[in-house]
Amino acid sequence: GGRMEVLEEKEEEEQREEEEVKALEISAKLQDLETKVSSEPACVPSGVPDFDWSSIDTSQLPSSYKTNSLKEKKLLQTADHFLQQYTHLCPDRKPLFLHPVNECGVEKFVSTTVRPTLLPYTELYHWDGCASFISDYLAMEPLESPITPPSSLYSPTTILKYQRGNCFDFSVLLCSMLIGAGYDAYCVHGYATREICTLDETLELCPLLGKPQEAPKEGMKKKPNKYRVKPPPDLQSKFELQQEAKKKAETEAAQKNKEREEEKEVEKPKRDPLHGLRVHAWVLVLSGKREVPETFFINPFTGNSHSTMDEHFLGIESVWNHRNYWVNMQDCWNGCKDLIFDLGDAVRWEIMLSGRNKPLQLLPDAEEEKDDEDMDDTQEKEEEDMSPDMPPSWVAPIQVSPREFETRCSQGRKVILYKKAKLEKWAPYLNGNGLVKRLTIYADLDCTEVVEVREWFKNREDMLDMREVNKQTQLTTEYFSPGHLLGLKAHTYTSLEPETERVMEFYNEARADGLQKRVENANEMTEYFVGRDDFLHIRHMEFGKRGKQIHLAGTRTDISSRPIVQIKECFHRNLEKPADEDVAERIFLIAEEMIHLTYHLKDKYITASKKDFFKAAERDRKGNEIVMTPEMCITYQAGCSEKDKRLLRLYKLLQELTEEEKQLKQEVRQSEAEVLNILKIRENEETAVKLSVSICNTERNEKGRQQYEAMKKAREGELLGQEEQELDYLAPFLIRIGHREKMTKGQALRVRDDCLADFKHRLVDKANIIQARFEKAVEELQKKDQWFQENQNQLSAEEEDDFLTRYSETTFHVHILALRLKREKQTAPQKYFALQEKLRKDPRLAEHLSHA
Repeated sequence: GGRMEVLEEKEEEEQREEEEVKALEISAKLQDLETKVSSEPACVPSGVPDFDWSSIDTSQLPSSYKTNSLKEKKLLQTADHFLQQYTHLCPDRKPLFLHPVNECGVEKFVSTTVRPTLLPYTELYHWDGCASFISDYLAMEPLESPITPPSSLYSPTTILKYQRGNCFDFSVLLCSMLIGAGYDAYCVHGYATREICTLDETLELCPLLGKPQEAPKEGMKKKPNKYRVKPPPDLQSKFELQQEAKKKAETEAAQKNKEREEEKEVEKPKRDPLHGLRVHAWVLVLSGKREVPETFFINPFTGNSHSTMDEHFLGIESVWNHRNYWVNMQDCWNGCKDLIFDLGDAVRWEIMLSGRNKPLQLLPDAEEEKDDEDMDDTQEKEEEDMSPDMPPSWVAPIQVSPREFETRCSQGRKVILYKKAKLEKWAPYLNGNGLVKRLTIYADLDCTEVVEVREWFKNREDMLDMREVNKQTQLTTEYFSPGHLLGLKAHTYTSLEPETERVMEFYNEARADGLQKRVENANEMTEYFVGRDDFLHIRHMEFGKRGKQIHLAGTRTDISSRPIVQIKECFHRNLEKPADEDVAERIFLIAEEMIHLTYHLKDKYITASKKDFFKAAERDRKGNEIVMTPEMCITYQAGCSEKDKRLLRLYKLLQELTEEEKQLKQEVRQSEAEVLNILKIRENEETAVKLSVSICNTERNEKGRQQYEAMKKAREGELLGQEEQELDYLAPFLIRIGHREKMTKGQALRVRDDCLADFKHRLVDKANIIQARFEKAVEELQKKDQWFQENQNQLSAEEEDDFLTRYSETTFHVHILALRLKREKQTAPQKYFALQEKLRKDPRLAEHLSHA
């Protein structure tokens, strides 16, 4: 028994040794991997040039960037104490990202680097606008070591200035903007997949290609008609057809599966040796504030939102905002899928500054009972009062100028590669044709064979918004905003040459004829109308081949027009007329000189009334006049066996139709001419693209700027003239001697003496006027005083109050006049001597008065 125990103990020791060796081997491998990774050069995406952060100028930065306040020093001590406790309790976990150094080499706590800011642009009031701005504006830099957080965290102002940063820089800036816009946002330090960390979107579908799923429309399903004619019986063997279809489906499915497998093999990302170790920072937005219904992540590199269940996010170490710092105590073996983001839960989230807990999350049952107003007040107070331990942000106010906001991308251009697609973005006005975005769709993963190109435009005078070019069908579709010269909405074509296949759509509200769409090819043209008074909704024209073709130099088309073979018009029901008198369809067969009329169906009828006119049947040999005969019109009246024999009525109808036919021919020719005009205008618009500039855009609106500058100069000139006129005391005295360029000494002395005498006289007059007013006011005051002394006993209380009010007003007036008189007497000599000195220095008199 003793031997057995000894053997068992030996086996256990051997097992322990083996496990320890394995653990050492794993840790050694990880260390090797870490050193290998840290020694490897960082993978910089193409198009991002190297940038030396050590060369940036920090001398002009505020003092808060270079030193720590007492509060900040105390916070750093608290953070160190918290880190010691954390490493003691969780020795297996990585060190926390708490107080990296800033651009000035000073340690700053991460929460104080967040600077909540609301920028004055409507687009940045919403999370998606903020996220897309950050992803476009900043150039991505990878972390120095992909498996460790950065040693430094620069201020959002510096990141904005140099337009580049790593995932932590992106996240802090985005979080600052989201908190400023009222969102409950947090920066996250965690782990993600290689594709997320390196901004590799080559396996992702482009967001612009995602089509919304359309629900099947129930109203579109046609009800089976019980009166329809039964089809002839199908005499083919259904079993044989089924077998053939089955074989075909199997072969197609096998081929598709083979293609899918091949594609999957190509698409599959290579195995990542650092999977689960790659450090990444992103933004967490909690539900509640700003009516956010569900908690979600934002990847700051792309600006896209992700579910918290997204498998690309592999774990979270900690989260922070401008008020506090929370460490995740939940297990991340299943990524972030099972994490609960209730930061008030002290078991799941370890809070650093315990004096300040997260605002209470809204509980649906308890919240309904509380008064909403009280809740709002308490929340506001909580938000206003910063934690006593958390100092305010050391970062200077975040600012983005309108020019920077408009330019967005660094150097004004950005390229993103997706799966079988490439997206390019430009700043407005960078391209002369107004191009701001281009999406190129490829057939293969190597992006060599182009399938389709989509282009978006802005600020074009021709109102072009978007252009789609299908390289396989060579079909081009252009979309226009309202406001085009000819009301164009969309134009689909293969060539801008006339009489080729094309579809033109119009804003029918902007047209007098209500034209909505025009479809044309070499031999046909169809027009669709909306909201017309004559109820016309379709007009179809057929053309014949030209006879003799005449070409002229400098013209695009033939002089001879295409002969019109047929015009067909369809009308909606006019309820003011009976059905059998309301035309539903009329066809003008011009070559055969026939007119077919079909009327609307009457209720409970399955056949419609018809009239067929044959114009050429009876015509005199000279061809002057139509003589109406019963054979010239075949009528069918639904529900009436007798034919309409009133020839006069038919004759009048035929005359009306003949006139309308002439008018229709003119309208068809006008439609053809309009098409040619549109093509010519579009060709001119494309050859010389003009971009519109807002009247408020003073930088680009050259004409407006010139006008403004001219107006400014004129205004300045006027003001200068006014000042000269106001200040020129000599003008009235120089007129007397005739504005001579050169004066004698005697003339100069006389002008000076006259000016001073006149000024002295004016000062004396002013003082005399004030003296007279003062004496008059004193006299009035004495009279009132005397009257009050005499009538004091007879006055009622109200009359006495009224008198005292007027008496006090007079007293005040006397006091003011006395002050003015005193001031005038004091300043008059000073004004006189000042003018005397001014005249001595006047260039017109200085020469003669210098020795006077």
